[in-house]
Formats: sequence, C-alpha cells, structure tokens
Amino acid sequence: MHRLMALGTCRILAKSWTHRGSSVPCTFIASRNPRPYGTEKSDGFSHMLTSDHCSGNLGDVVKSIRDRVDVDFGYHTVPKPRDHLLKYQPKLEELPTRSMLDSHTTVVLPLSSDEYIRERYVNYLGRVRMGRVMEELDMFAVWLCHRHVLLPNLPKDVPLPYTFVTLLVDKVEFTNIERLKANHDIHLSGHISWTGRSSMEITIYVQQLADGEYIDVTKAFFLMVARNATNTGSAPVNPLKPADETEKAIWKEAEKRQKQRRTAQTESVLNSPPREHEQAIMYDLLKRTTIPDNMDLNRRILPPKCRWMQDSQQTTMISPFPENRNAQNTIFGGYIMRQAVEISFIMASIYLRGRPILQCISDISFLSPVKVNTFLQMTAYVVYTNKNYVQLMTVAHIWDVQSGEDRTTNIFYLTYKADKIVDEVLPRSYREMLWYIHGRRKLLAALKLEPEYPGETDGEKAKTENK
Repeated sequence: MHRLMALGTCRILAKSWTHRGSSVPCTFIASRNPRPYGTEKSDGFSHMLTSDHCSGNLGDVVKSIRDRVDVDFGYHTVPKPRDHLLKYQPKLEELPTRSMLDSHTTVVLPLSSDEYIRERYVNYLGRVRMGRVMEELDMFAVWLCHRHVLLPNLPKDVPLPYTFVTLLVDKVEFTNIERLKANHDIHLSGHISWTGRSSMEITIYVQQLADGEYIDVTKAFFLMVARNATNTGSAPVNPLKPADETEKAIWKEAEKRQKQRRTAQTESVLNSPPREHEQAIMYDLLKRTTIPDNMDLNRRILPPKCRWMQDSQQTTMISPFPENRNAQNTIFGGYIMRQAVEISFIMASIYLRGRPILQCISDISFLSPVKVNTFLQMTAYVVYTNKNYVQLMTVAHIWDVQSGEDRTTNIFYLTYKADKIVDEVLPRSYREMLWYIHGRRKLLAALKLEPEYPGETDGEKAKTENK
C-alpha cells in the first residue's frame, strides 16, 4: 500500500468554494431526481443507485470534512500532529456493516446561479473545463469515504482518526461533452460500491440538467484506501453489505472490476513481454520505417502522413503551492489530475491542429505522494493513433531539489477524438514500441473494441470475437 497519492482528509484551502458561502439547498435535487445514468442505452451500468440526499455544493462538503477531521486554516511547514488520534483507530470487528445507500449523496456545482464559480469551469470557447470537473470528482470521492466510515465508539469530541487516499482511478468515460453548457448546474452523485479490508471502490456519476433534460456526462470509478490518522499504516473500513437486489447487482459488477484490475496489472506490456500478435505489429513497424535492403537498422524513414513519437510530446514544469495541499502537506490528487488533463488537451490539440473531444481517461495510477516543496514535471506523449482517435500517455514526475531525488508519481491515459483522420504516430526506439503497444491496448479498451490479429481470416476473426 505504499504506492499511494496521499489526499489526506481534505483540501486545506478550497478558496474557490469558501469565499462565496452560497449553499445549494437539498430540495433543489429532491425536486429533480435524476434518471439512472445510461438507461437510454445498454451499457452495463443500468444499475444506478438513487436517493434524495444532497450534500449541498463543494464548499459545504469541504466544511463538513473540516469539521470531521479538525483541520485548521493556515499553512505550517510542519503539519499539525495527529499522533494522539492513533489510539482511537478501531478494529475491523468493531465496525458495523453499511449499505451503499448509507454513503449515497449528490453535490451540485451551481454554474447557473453563481457567476464566480462559473468562471472556474469555463474555457475560452465557453465550454466546460473537464480538467476542473476531474479535480472536483476527487474531492467528492473523499467525501463519500467519509460518509461510509462510521465509528460508533468514537467520542463525539474526537476528530475522525482516518486519512483517505486515492490508489487509482479505474476508468472515466465521457459522453455528450459537446452538449455541456457552462451556465447550467452540474450534479455529482455517487456511493461506495465495494469494500475490502481497508479499500473502497467509489462509483460516481456526473449529469447536467439542461432544458428540462438530464444529460449523462461521466461515470467514474475511484479506488480509495483508508489510512490511519498519520498516514503511516492502513485502517479498517466498515464492511459493505448490499441491502437489496440493486445493490447486489452493483456489488457483483464491482467484484468483476476488481478481478480485471489484478489481471490488467500482471498483463501490462510494461510488466510482461508483448503478446505474439503484438510482436508481429512491432516487426511490421520496424519494416515500414527501415530502408529496404539496408543493414543499417539505425537509419529510419518516416512514411507519408506519419510523425515520430519522439516529436509528439509536450512538457511543463509546475511549482506546487500550499493552496493545493492536504493535511500532510502533500499536493491534492485532484489538482494533479486537472494539470494532467489540461496538458494532455494541449498536446492533442497541437497534434491534431484542432480541438479534440475527450472520450475516456483510464487507469490513473498514484504511485507516490507529491510534497508541497517539490517541483512537478508533466509530460504528455502521443503514443498511438487510429483513424480519428489519438491515445495519450501523460507522466507526472517530481524533482526534489533538496535531496536530489526524482521519480515518477502518476501515469494517466487519455483518449481523444478528432473530427478528421489524423497523422499516424510511429515509434523509433524499443521503449517507444512498448508505449505504442500499450497505447493500442488502452485505445481498444476505451472504445470497447476487440483487437485484430495480423494474418487472420474472416472466420478466425469471428472466432476471436466470440471468445
């Protein structure tokens, strides 16, 4: 469990939500109960939990978290000690079971009524900034963890002796982005959908009410881990017990995702050799970019309408500031996600020479925390293209000038769609070939496509698709 991005208990200075003080009443949601996400199409997510519970806006959420964990305003180079809370950590058998409905709630981003908040979410085209939405999803996931964890023996005057951290974001699929309006409220709803001993899967839905109709925007899966008060060890969470048939169906889907995560990790091309058909793809790439009948394999040629991968990247350096820290003086995970989405959008736009549409973010991994006194390097690579789709891999890397240490902290995979056929990106080195194969897998998974194998007949392809 050391490969974590420490979110702590809350974002210390959520300044954009705390100066306004505007609160959205719960009756706003109750009077407009959203329809289940994705019910207009069969996508495997028709089991959507709903309730009338509303937590207000994110400002209300931040305040609630502060009250639960007793976090003070003001930056200190040495974080406020929480060692005295360790004795209040319960044992697993002391925790009561919880249902999914216990954690379910909705939060409103009041873009229609609050011009100041609206400014944070609009880009120069007047559309919604999806990087900003991702940042808020991370905070919302932390709040759902708080709603799930119940310690019946904790004294009322003692803060919650827990820290919640993000382990990974499994998949975030986007729909109807082109229909999103920056002057209509956005609703975030979600709940805990699976638990282990200290881990929790959070399912989140994003919808927007426009012209009397709910528009599906995003469904996302966060895998969170409960840590002790000082973030030095794991902490148990309340077991989840499905309360009805809907919750049982959701639990079953979540268990499948858990198995898929374990398989994907072991079968990653970065951890094990490429498959046989992928090795054939790599060999074909080498033949296409090598001069025929020339033994100098270091000399490469670029086919028409193609670009080298090494020339298809953008890097930026960021100096994080305390306003984006958490209780442990590490950078808030949502902030890093926003930066990754926005530099990826820049790279995709430059590559396409146009404005791409974000289709999917998959497998966001949090390998280690980013301290507030380090520099953050973000690099977005175009690693695969196919027709009008572009697959990016964005890597976050930190530099600690005091210790001289540098290491990778996060990896993001983002799929964009263009309105035209794009140039093909090609690898030159073996490392880039592995990235190319990895990007190909990510694109196929994002689009829910079956891979095609070189040399297959139509009958063999049919057999492969039916497996």
